[in-house]
Amino acid sequence: MKVSSLNELKKVLQSLPEEELVILCTALAKYKKDNKEYLDYLLYSARSKPDFVQKVKSEMDTSFSFIDTRANLYYIKKSLRKILRQVNKYCKYLNDKASALELHIHFCRKLRDSGIPFRKNQLIVNLYDQQIKKINFLLSALHEDLQADYASEMDEIMMQ
Repeated sequence: MKVSSLNELKKVLQSLPEEELVILCTALAKYKKDNKEYLDYLLYSARSKPDFVQKVKSEMDTSFSFIDTRANLYYIKKSLRKILRQVNKYCKYLNDKASALELHIHFCRKLRDSGIPFRKNQLIVNLYDQQIKKINFLLSALHEDLQADYASEMDEIMMQ
């Protein structure tokens, strides 16, 4: 089955009456939880990205507080991956490199300050190193002024 291009879909959606658009959006929101969450973001949070970033950070803090640092590192790794999936999903919603950079820096800072002995597990070390690579990539894509603003935070994360 051939799927229409985004441009074709956009043309059809522009020609539809408002009532049909509401029905289509509701159907999309019912279809998948991610669609519903993204629609919620677009309707309520997209206008104030700093507030949304703050909410994500507080959610991340809460998730980190539930991790038992004395538990088996296998379960800690699973919890960290779950938090990271949430962070990556919210970064897609934001579609802003500076905000994504801020969230990834916060994740690394929380991991480092959490008391988790992550240096004892190579998989968690690799997860941390991948986040550092992602931060460096996002940092290189920003404007020079913003790079300078985030340089001190990056130096703080790199120190261990």
